[in-house]
Amino acid sequence: MKIVVDTNIVFSALLKSSSDIARLLLLGSNQFSYYSIDLLKSEISNHQDKLLSIGNLSRSQFEKSQYLVYSRIEFCDQALFSELDLNHAEFLTRDIDINDTLFVCLCLHLDACLWTGDKKLSEGLKKKNFKKLMNTQELLEFWLQKR
Repeated sequence: MKIVVDTNIVFSALLKSSSDIARLLLLGSNQFSYYSIDLLKSEISNHQDKLLSIGNLSRSQFEKSQYLVYSRIEFCDQALFSELDLNHAEFLTRDIDINDTLFVCLCLHLDACLWTGDKKLSEGLKKKNFKKLMNTQELLEFWLQKR
């Protein structure tokens, strides 16, 4: 199953390596193919100091976690997206959070599910009949059943 991970999922995995999110990312890659956009790496880098502080992590711990998480995700160049997918994704996100457009676009491009913990995004997309969404609990239940 193809899964697009958004920034808040990766933030969570980096902040708490013992969480269900981290377990799914690190151990679930035998059942799931994880994807994200290249921009995610920039977002993590821009918030690195904040993540170190919130997570009470040393730079070395953070870099090790970052390496492990990134190794499970295939990063895609948004230049590959068609104009049609970009326009559709923009329509879906413009009144929810335009910053999530590229994640939704990647879902459309790959015919994948979006894994997000952003309730506002999930609810907004559901109202627009975008059904390819997974939250952590749903993904965890699916993973545990298939293990």
